[in-house]
Amino acid sequence: MKILVVEDDEDMRSLLCEALVDELYAVDSVATGVEADEEMAVNEYDLVILDWSIPPPSGLDLLKSWRQAGIRLPVLMLTGKRDLADRVSGLDSGADDYLTKPFAIEELLARVRSLMRRRDRSLERLQAGDLVIDRASRSVTLAGTAVRLTAKEFGVLEYLVARKDQVVTRTELAEHVWDHAFDAMSNTVDVIVYRVRKRIDSDRTHKLLHTVTGIGYLLSSERQPVDR
Repeated sequence: MKILVVEDDEDMRSLLCEALVDELYAVDSVATGVEADEEMAVNEYDLVILDWSIPPPSGLDLLKSWRQAGIRLPVLMLTGKRDLADRVSGLDSGADDYLTKPFAIEELLARVRSLMRRRDRSLERLQAGDLVIDRASRSVTLAGTAVRLTAKEFGVLEYLVARKDQVVTRTELAEHVWDHAFDAMSNTVDVIVYRVRKRIDSDRTHKLLHTVTGIGYLLSSERQPVDR
């Protein structure tokens, strides 16, 4: 899952990004409303963490314009404003949740998980054959045995399983699992997919993960005997 962090305080932004990456999320971050609008126009995100008091347009103005444009992804608003009227204004403008500074990182992460679950409860648990991903606990099992993955391996596998039986291009993987500084022309995507393949298909005649030559990858809903 990919998250956009919009926060003008550099230390806070770094802290948020580090905590989210540790939880195996892919993260982009910007400091201004203009940058946030630009990122939303060209990238697909699962959730936005949006500070109210960023350089204009403000977080509140951004949120209003996104909702008016029909953008419905979850938004967690951060603010130093403590008045009830301000909180009501933020929620009425389309925020899905509201966190007042200062806050504990653990609470922010819990709210992120809650918003992700609320977005689509049918996708809390992903499965393909004997492979199961529990998004709430960020864990993976294969035939009942825990599989240890790096953050990027988890991100790639989660994206592929969420789109099982569909061909996913290298560009799609790069855009959703890595941040905007990633060089999509590098072989990093292929290397991570190779490592994921070893984790879930090693020593098995029937495979879940297949290469679609010249296009990208396909993860089957059931194990298949040969690569496509």
